[in-house]
Amino acid sequence: MRILVLATHDQNRLLADNARIIGAAKKLGGEIDMLVVGHNVRDVAKNASKLEGVNKILLLDDKLFSRPFAQLITPLLVQLADNYSHIITSSNSVGRNIFPRLAAKLDLMPITDVIKIHSINCFDRPIYAGNAIETVKNEQAKTILTIRASEFEKVGQEKEGEGEGEGEGKIENIKIPKLAINTSFIEEYRTKSDSPDLTTASIVVAGGRAIGSKENFALVKKLAKKLNAAIGATRAAVDLGYAPNDWQIGQTGKVIAPKLYIAIGISGALQHIAGISGAKKIVAINDDIDAPMVKIADYSLIGDLNEILPDLISRLKQK
Repeated sequence: MRILVLATHDQNRLLADNARIIGAAKKLGGEIDMLVVGHNVRDVAKNASKLEGVNKILLLDDKLFSRPFAQLITPLLVQLADNYSHIITSSNSVGRNIFPRLAAKLDLMPITDVIKIHSINCFDRPIYAGNAIETVKNEQAKTILTIRASEFEKVGQEKEGEGEGEGEGKIENIKIPKLAINTSFIEEYRTKSDSPDLTTASIVVAGGRAIGSKENFALVKKLAKKLNAAIGATRAAVDLGYAPNDWQIGQTGKVIAPKLYIAIGISGALQHIAGISGAKKIVAINDDIDAPMVKIADYSLIGDLNEILPDLISRLKQK
């Protein structure tokens, strides 16, 4: 059995969730290859080759692939599919874009948002906004999976060798498939942040509609900075312009599983709860003692967040 993992990277940096996807792939028990596609990504490939359990890296480094368009990457995956029993990637924006198209091209049903692997063809995934867990048994010729990285332990790096060629021995260059190109890159908007990655952070501080304004959201940021935490938001807070889209947590945002989740002014809608179901400890700061978030929280601070947050921030030492 052979497994192909599509690596995800950003600005020529291998994303942290790849180590967790390899951790998931190792539970399948087969030989793991990793596909790195992009432009000027040899360093990404070298870093990927150091992940424990990776057999080899398939590298396609070309300017044409400077953006992860599904229309470009899918034909490459289709070309490689015959060599693998399982093709997997992270259940992030890239995976959600590419893998449904890949499954359609291969005439297969993808299994998405996998949170547990029972065997090579049996998996758990959440349904009904995380209110139920579905166990899926796959009887198809191949298995197409997207993985919730936050639900799996990450692998470490193999011991480093010596010399500048380290990792190169595992890298195999592949050719560009024949493509009918009908997609072009126009523009990209980015949110600059020095906080940890939301999907892999051990502490997350998030704000909801009750924050009241974009200016008041600065308190959420200050608390997060004190705790060296990632910053999140509800869909309502994002829609109101308090926070950028990439901070959104929930069914239509990012799914997280931090050791500590601090929910500030968040009522606890089902769609948001679906995104934090993996959190180990939840602290709710809210003025409504009957809010759903307060009821599921391990600890709650009830009162005016504009009074609680400044006091809490002043009492905390910089982490």
